Amino acid sequence: MLLAFHKPYGVLSQFTPEPGSAWRTLADFNLPKNVYALGRLDADSEGILLLSDEPGLNSRLLDPKHAHRREYWVQVEGLPDDTALTQLSRGIRIGDYTTLPARARRLDPPPSLPPRDPPIRVRKTIPDSWLALELTEGKNRQVRRMTAAAGHPTLRLVRARIGRLDLGALAPGAWRALNAAERASVFD
Repeated sequence: MLLAFHKPYGVLSQFTPEPGSAWRTLADFNLPKNVYALGRLDADSEGILLLSDEPGLNSRLLDPKHAHRREYWVQVEGLPDDTALTQLSRGIRIGDYTTLPARARRLDPPPSLPPRDPPIRVRKTIPDSWLALELTEGKNRQVRRMTAAAGHPTLRLVRARIGRLDLGALAPGAWRALNAAERASVFD
């Protein structure tokens, strides 16, 4: 079984709570028994998360040699110019690592998403904008670190697509089983 879950903000990508953490877990969403998350999204990120009960899918999806594309919609502080988009596209230095080339573009108009709870912080003097970043790697907090390195800190982060499977109209906290065609769209 392969499931698509719209992970809301404030939910860990695991079933067991972290000691002392106030974050919710996947156990709060009535998911089928014996499934586990394929990859992860940080608690402060939202969007499509795949879950399965099939051994081996995790490495098939996450092994860098397969280079599965993942698209993130990122609300950032400021209005990134072409130089910032080029930096993000070519690969950007984050700490002691340079990211692989990515696809970066402005999202105008912004994506239609349900409001986040809690809402993002808003500054009266600093505008915000939306970007789409398509990556083939997934280092720890990579998107947030990339946009910060380009001078545009992340305010909201939503994984919108894995492979060719997009989040679509799946509501936050909802999940559904994938059919054969959708399953294939994740891995091709």
